[in-house]
Amino acid sequence: MKNRVCEVLGITNPIIQGPFNWITNAELVGAVSKAGGLGVLGFNAGHSTAVYTGEETKERMRAEIRKVREITRNPIGLNIAPSSNVEQDIFTQPMLDLMVEEKVPVAVMVGNLAPYWISKFHENGIKVVFRAATPNEQNTREAVKEQVDVIVATGFDEGGTIPEKAIGTFSIISLIVDATKGRVPVMAAGGIADERGAKAAFALGAEGLFVGTAFLLSKESPLAENIKEQAIKSKADDLLMYRTIPAFYRSLPGELPNKLLHMSKDGATEEEIYKAQNEYVGMRDGMLFGDLTKGYASFGLGISFIHSIDSVETIMNRLMNGVAL
Repeated sequence: MKNRVCEVLGITNPIIQGPFNWITNAELVGAVSKAGGLGVLGFNAGHSTAVYTGEETKERMRAEIRKVREITRNPIGLNIAPSSNVEQDIFTQPMLDLMVEEKVPVAVMVGNLAPYWISKFHENGIKVVFRAATPNEQNTREAVKEQVDVIVATGFDEGGTIPEKAIGTFSIISLIVDATKGRVPVMAAGGIADERGAKAAFALGAEGLFVGTAFLLSKESPLAENIKEQAIKSKADDLLMYRTIPAFYRSLPGELPNKLLHMSKDGATEEEIYKAQNEYVGMRDGMLFGDLTKGYASFGLGISFIHSIDSVETIMNRLMNGVAL
Protein backbone atom coordinates (compact mmCIF):
# COMPACT_ATOMS: atom_id res chain seq x y z
CA MET A 1 0.00 0.00 0.00
CA LYS A 2 1.33 3.43 -0.92
CA ASN A 3 1.41 6.12 1.73
CA ARG A 4 -0.02 9.44 0.59
CA VAL A 5 1.95 11.52 3.11
CA CYS A 6 5.23 10.09 1.83
CA GLU A 7 4.20 10.62 -1.78
CA VAL A 8 3.09 14.21 -1.27
CA LEU A 9 6.06 15.33 0.83
CA GLY A 10 8.74 13.28 -0.89
CA ILE A 11 9.85 11.47 2.26
CA THR A 12 10.43 7.81 3.14
CA ASN A 13 8.74 7.65 6.55
CA PRO A 14 5.39 9.42 7.16
CA ILE A 15 6.63 11.24 10.26
CA ILE A 16 7.02 14.99 10.75
CA GLN A 17 9.05 16.43 13.62
CA GLY A 18 7.08 19.14 15.40
CA PRO A 19 8.67 22.59 15.04
CA PHE A 20 9.42 23.66 18.63
CA ASN A 21 10.16 27.35 18.14
CA TRP A 22 13.44 27.85 20.06
CA ILE A 23 14.03 24.13 20.56
CA THR A 24 14.97 23.22 17.00
CA ASN A 25 18.26 23.53 15.22
CA ALA A 26 20.05 22.16 12.18
CA GLU A 27 21.35 19.10 14.03
CA LEU A 28 17.90 17.90 15.12
CA VAL A 29 16.11 18.76 11.88
CA GLY A 30 18.87 17.28 9.76
CA ALA A 31 18.83 14.07 11.79
CA VAL A 32 15.06 13.64 11.37
CA SER A 33 15.18 14.21 7.62
CA LYS A 34 18.25 12.01 7.24
CA ALA A 35 16.32 9.24 9.04
CA GLY A 36 13.55 9.45 6.43
CA GLY A 37 11.05 11.78 8.11
CA LEU A 38 10.48 15.50 7.62
CA GLY A 39 12.53 17.71 9.91
CA VAL A 40 11.04 21.17 10.43
CA LEU A 41 12.83 24.33 11.53
CA GLY A 42 10.90 26.37 14.13
CA PHE A 43 10.66 30.14 14.30
CA ASN A 44 13.89 30.77 16.25
CA ALA A 45 15.74 27.62 15.20
CA GLY A 46 19.38 27.55 16.20
CA HIS A 47 19.23 30.80 18.17
CA SER A 48 18.73 32.03 21.73
CA THR A 49 17.87 35.67 21.05
CA ALA A 50 14.87 37.14 19.27
CA VAL A 51 14.85 39.36 16.17
CA TYR A 52 11.95 41.50 15.12
CA THR A 53 12.21 42.18 11.40
CA GLY A 54 11.38 39.99 8.45
CA GLU A 55 14.80 40.45 6.87
CA GLU A 56 16.74 39.49 10.01
CA THR A 57 14.52 36.46 10.48
CA LYS A 58 15.02 35.46 6.86
CA GLU A 59 18.81 35.60 6.97
CA ARG A 60 19.07 33.75 10.28
CA MET A 61 16.84 31.01 8.89
CA ARG A 62 18.87 30.87 5.68
CA ALA A 63 22.00 30.13 7.68
CA GLU A 64 20.23 27.34 9.59
CA ILE A 65 18.86 25.80 6.37
CA ARG A 66 22.35 25.68 4.94
CA LYS A 67 23.62 23.93 8.07
CA VAL A 68 20.90 21.30 7.60
CA ARG A 69 22.02 20.83 4.00
CA GLU A 70 25.46 19.86 5.30
CA ILE A 71 23.76 16.95 7.12
CA THR A 72 21.27 15.81 4.48
CA ARG A 73 19.79 16.77 1.13
CA ASN A 74 16.48 15.13 2.02
CA PRO A 75 13.38 17.35 2.19
CA ILE A 76 12.87 19.67 5.16
CA GLY A 77 10.14 22.09 6.14
CA LEU A 78 9.75 25.53 7.73
CA ASN A 79 7.18 26.47 10.33
CA ILE A 80 4.87 29.25 9.08
CA ALA A 81 2.25 31.14 11.12
CA PRO A 82 0.58 33.65 8.80
CA SER A 83 -1.26 36.63 10.23
CA SER A 84 -4.93 37.02 9.38
CA ASN A 85 -4.03 40.53 8.19
CA VAL A 86 -1.91 40.09 5.06
CA GLU A 87 -0.85 43.73 4.91
CA GLN A 88 0.51 43.68 8.47
CA ASP A 89 2.23 40.30 8.13
CA ILE A 90 5.95 41.13 8.03
CA PHE A 91 7.27 37.56 8.25
CA THR A 92 5.42 35.25 5.84
CA GLN A 93 6.50 36.82 2.54
CA PRO A 94 10.20 36.80 3.52
CA MET A 95 9.86 33.15 4.57
CA LEU A 96 8.17 32.28 1.28
CA ASP A 97 10.91 34.07 -0.66
CA LEU A 98 13.53 32.22 1.37
CA MET A 99 11.91 28.85 0.73
CA VAL A 100 11.94 29.52 -3.00
CA GLU A 101 15.55 30.70 -2.92
CA GLU A 102 16.78 27.78 -0.79
CA LYS A 103 14.46 25.18 -2.34
CA VAL A 104 12.66 24.21 0.88
CA PRO A 105 9.71 22.12 -0.32
CA VAL A 106 7.27 22.10 2.63
CA ALA A 107 5.55 24.79 4.71
CA VAL A 108 4.06 23.62 8.01
CA MET A 109 1.33 26.21 8.51
CA VAL A 110 0.02 26.55 12.06
CA GLY A 111 -2.89 28.51 13.50
CA ASN A 112 -5.73 29.85 11.42
CA LEU A 113 -6.30 28.83 7.81
CA ALA A 114 -4.78 31.39 5.43
CA PRO A 115 -6.14 30.89 1.87
CA TYR A 116 -4.10 33.75 0.41
CA TRP A 117 -0.84 32.23 1.60
CA ILE A 118 -1.79 28.67 0.73
CA SER A 119 -2.27 29.86 -2.83
CA LYS A 120 1.05 31.71 -2.80
CA PHE A 121 2.99 28.70 -1.52
CA HIS A 122 1.34 26.42 -4.08
CA GLU A 123 2.11 28.86 -6.91
CA ASN A 124 5.76 28.42 -5.98
CA GLY A 125 5.62 24.63 -5.88
CA ILE A 126 5.67 24.41 -2.06
CA LYS A 127 3.50 21.85 -0.28
CA VAL A 128 1.37 23.00 2.66
CA VAL A 129 0.85 20.95 5.81
CA PHE A 130 -1.97 22.62 7.76
CA ARG A 131 -2.18 22.29 11.51
CA ALA A 132 -5.12 24.12 13.09
CA ALA A 133 -4.56 25.34 16.65
CA THR A 134 -7.87 23.72 17.56
CA PRO A 135 -8.91 21.27 14.82
CA ASN A 136 -12.61 20.76 14.12
CA GLU A 137 -14.90 19.71 11.29
CA GLN A 138 -15.35 23.24 9.96
CA ASN A 139 -11.70 24.22 9.61
CA THR A 140 -10.95 20.75 8.23
CA ARG A 141 -13.57 21.12 5.49
CA GLU A 142 -12.22 24.60 4.71
CA ALA A 143 -8.67 23.24 4.53
CA VAL A 144 -9.80 20.55 2.09
CA LYS A 145 -11.53 23.21 -0.01
CA GLU A 146 -8.34 25.28 -0.08
CA GLN A 147 -6.46 22.18 -1.28
CA VAL A 148 -3.87 21.92 1.48
CA ASP A 149 -1.67 18.89 0.96
CA VAL A 150 -1.78 17.35 4.44
CA ILE A 151 -3.89 18.03 7.53
CA VAL A 152 -2.69 17.49 11.11
CA ALA A 153 -5.24 16.34 13.69
CA THR A 154 -3.93 17.61 17.02
CA GLY A 155 -5.34 16.22 20.24
CA PHE A 156 -5.41 17.61 23.78
CA ASP A 157 -2.59 15.19 24.63
CA GLU A 158 0.02 17.38 22.94
CA GLY A 159 2.69 19.57 24.45
CA GLY A 160 3.20 23.21 23.54
CA THR A 161 0.11 25.27 22.78
CA ILE A 162 -2.74 22.93 23.68
CA PRO A 163 -6.03 23.11 21.71
CA GLU A 164 -8.91 25.04 23.26
CA LYS A 165 -11.21 22.01 23.17
CA ALA A 166 -10.38 19.10 25.47
CA ILE A 167 -10.67 16.38 22.82
CA GLY A 168 -8.08 13.64 23.15
CA THR A 169 -5.82 12.60 20.30
CA PHE A 170 -7.56 9.31 19.59
CA SER A 171 -10.94 11.03 19.43
CA ILE A 172 -9.84 13.89 17.20
CA ILE A 173 -8.14 11.59 14.67
CA SER A 174 -11.38 9.89 13.67
CA LEU A 175 -13.31 13.17 13.67
CA ILE A 176 -10.83 14.86 11.30
CA VAL A 177 -10.36 11.79 9.09
CA ASP A 178 -14.13 11.57 8.61
CA ALA A 179 -14.38 15.31 7.89
CA THR A 180 -11.85 15.04 5.02
CA LYS A 181 -13.87 12.28 3.32
CA GLY A 182 -10.58 10.79 2.18
CA ARG A 183 -9.59 13.75 0.01
CA VAL A 184 -6.56 14.84 2.08
CA PRO A 185 -4.26 12.62 4.18
CA VAL A 186 -4.37 13.20 7.93
CA MET A 187 -1.48 13.03 10.37
CA ALA A 188 -1.97 12.45 14.10
CA ALA A 189 -0.41 14.70 16.74
CA GLY A 190 -0.45 14.57 20.53
CA GLY A 191 1.05 12.04 22.92
CA ILE A 192 2.36 9.59 20.30
CA ALA A 193 5.83 8.49 21.36
CA ASP A 194 6.16 4.76 20.65
CA GLU A 195 4.98 2.01 18.34
CA ARG A 196 1.78 1.42 20.33
CA GLY A 197 0.64 4.99 19.77
CA ALA A 198 1.62 4.75 16.12
CA LYS A 199 -0.44 1.58 15.63
CA ALA A 200 -3.46 3.15 17.32
CA ALA A 201 -3.24 6.30 15.20
CA PHE A 202 -3.08 4.34 11.95
CA ALA A 203 -5.92 2.07 13.07
CA LEU A 204 -8.09 5.19 13.40
CA GLY A 205 -7.31 6.39 9.87
CA ALA A 206 -4.19 8.52 10.26
CA GLU A 207 -1.65 8.22 7.46
CA GLY A 208 1.23 9.80 9.33
CA LEU A 209 2.52 11.02 12.68
CA PHE A 210 3.36 14.56 13.77
CA VAL A 211 5.76 14.00 16.67
CA GLY A 212 7.05 16.47 19.24
CA THR A 213 8.01 15.17 22.67
CA ALA A 214 9.73 12.01 21.45
CA PHE A 215 12.14 14.03 19.27
CA LEU A 216 12.64 16.69 21.95
CA LEU A 217 14.04 13.93 24.13
CA SER A 218 16.62 12.82 21.58
CA LYS A 219 20.40 13.06 21.69
CA GLU A 220 20.35 15.55 18.83
CA SER A 221 17.79 17.88 20.42
CA PRO A 222 19.07 21.23 21.76
CA LEU A 223 16.86 20.82 24.84
CA ALA A 224 18.83 21.56 28.04
CA GLU A 225 20.37 18.41 29.52
CA ASN A 226 18.88 18.96 32.99
CA ILE A 227 15.41 19.20 31.44
CA LYS A 228 15.99 16.02 29.43
CA GLU A 229 16.96 14.19 32.62
CA GLN A 230 13.95 15.51 34.54
CA ALA A 231 11.63 14.64 31.66
CA ILE A 232 12.64 10.98 31.30
CA LYS A 233 11.99 10.50 35.02
CA SER A 234 8.51 12.01 34.70
CA LYS A 235 5.09 10.69 33.71
CA ALA A 236 2.04 12.40 32.28
CA ASP A 237 0.51 12.88 35.72
CA ASP A 238 3.61 14.78 36.88
CA LEU A 239 2.96 17.57 34.37
CA LEU A 240 1.29 20.78 35.52
CA MET A 241 -1.43 22.31 33.34
CA TYR A 242 -2.44 25.94 33.64
CA ARG A 243 -4.56 28.43 31.73
CA THR A 244 -2.81 30.99 29.52
CA ILE A 245 -3.13 32.62 26.10
CA PRO A 246 -4.56 31.19 23.89
CA ALA A 247 -5.88 28.36 26.08
CA PHE A 248 -3.67 25.98 28.12
CA TYR A 249 -0.05 24.96 28.63
CA ARG A 250 1.65 22.03 30.33
CA SER A 251 5.02 22.06 32.05
CA LEU A 252 7.34 20.02 34.19
CA PRO A 253 7.21 21.20 37.81
CA GLY A 254 9.58 24.00 38.80
CA GLU A 255 9.59 27.36 40.53
CA LEU A 256 7.91 29.37 37.78
CA PRO A 257 5.55 26.60 36.54
CA ASN A 258 4.39 26.01 40.13
CA LYS A 259 3.65 29.74 40.44
CA LEU A 260 1.75 29.74 37.13
CA LEU A 261 -0.38 26.81 38.29
CA HIS A 262 -1.26 28.63 41.52
CA MET A 263 -2.13 31.77 39.57
CA SER A 264 -4.40 29.69 37.34
CA LYS A 265 -6.17 28.09 40.32
CA ASP A 266 -6.48 31.42 42.12
CA GLY A 267 -8.36 33.03 39.23
CA ALA A 268 -5.71 35.12 37.50
CA THR A 269 -6.62 36.04 33.93
CA GLU A 270 -5.06 34.30 30.94
CA GLU A 271 -3.36 37.59 30.06
CA GLU A 272 -1.81 37.88 33.53
CA ILE A 273 -0.53 34.30 33.41
CA TYR A 274 0.82 34.74 29.87
CA LYS A 275 2.76 37.79 31.01
CA ALA A 276 4.04 35.97 34.12
CA GLN A 277 5.32 33.06 31.98
CA ASN A 278 7.30 35.61 29.94
CA GLU A 279 5.18 34.79 26.91
CA TYR A 280 6.99 32.43 24.52
CA VAL A 281 10.40 33.59 25.72
CA GLY A 282 9.67 31.53 28.82
CA MET A 283 9.97 28.43 26.62
CA ARG A 284 13.49 29.45 25.69
CA ASP A 285 14.46 30.10 29.31
CA GLY A 286 13.00 26.84 30.57
CA MET A 287 13.79 24.44 27.74
CA LEU A 288 16.86 25.83 25.98
CA PHE A 289 18.56 27.35 29.05
CA GLY A 290 17.13 24.83 31.54
CA ASP A 291 16.04 27.51 34.02
CA LEU A 292 12.64 26.75 35.56
CA THR A 293 12.90 29.79 37.83
CA LYS A 294 12.40 31.97 34.73
CA GLY A 295 10.74 29.64 32.25
CA TYR A 296 8.65 26.51 31.67
CA ALA A 297 9.25 23.14 30.02
CA SER A 298 6.34 21.90 27.94
CA PHE A 299 5.81 18.26 26.93
CA GLY A 300 2.95 16.10 25.70
CA LEU A 301 1.41 13.16 27.52
CA GLY A 302 3.58 10.75 25.55
CA ILE A 303 6.29 11.56 28.09
CA SER A 304 5.07 8.52 30.04
CA PHE A 305 6.50 6.19 27.39
CA ILE A 306 10.00 7.71 27.16
CA HIS A 307 12.60 6.32 29.54
CA SER A 308 15.93 7.13 27.88
CA ILE A 309 17.62 9.70 25.66
CA ASP A 310 18.09 7.95 22.33
CA SER A 311 19.25 8.98 18.88
CA VAL A 312 16.75 10.34 16.36
CA GLU A 313 17.36 7.25 14.24
CA THR A 314 16.43 4.94 17.14
CA ILE A 315 13.29 6.96 17.86
CA MET A 316 12.32 6.94 14.18
CA ASN A 317 12.72 3.17 13.98
CA ARG A 318 10.66 2.71 17.15
CA LEU A 319 7.79 4.76 15.74
CA MET A 320 8.00 3.09 12.35
CA ASN A 321 7.58 -0.31 13.99
CA GLY A 322 3.97 0.72 14.54
CA VAL A 323 3.34 2.43 11.21
CA ALA A 324 1.13 0.64 8.71
CA LEU A 325 2.59 1.02 5.21
